Amino acid sequence: MLAIRLPADIEKRLDRLAKRTGRTKTWYVREAVLNHLEDLEDVYYAEKELIAIREGRSKTIPIEEVMKRYGLEDRAIPDRRSGTGRAGSHSNAANPPVSVRARRQTRKSA
Repeated sequence: MLAIRLPADIEKRLDRLAKRTGRTKTWYVREAVLNHLEDLEDVYYAEKELIAIREGRSKTIPIEEVMKRYGLEDRAIPDRRSGTGRAGSHSNAANPPVSVRARRQTRKSA
């Protein structure tokens, strides 16, 4: 069980949405948390990993090696410097980078 306080304007918006759609405010809050929690976890993980890399406790892996490992070397992303495609790159924002997807799958199966 969780109780939260929201700013009055946000609660009013939530109340209007719930009334218009026939769903409860609780349903929308639950959906918001479930949909956003994974993003928050990803940010926390990335920040923690960046600190480990900067302190020398963790190493980076070239994107080409990651793409090859997951059989994605035929995918191309624009090279940031030249704007041209580069094999083994990734640009589609709708699909997270392989390392994020692999970590999410590992976390879900654990």
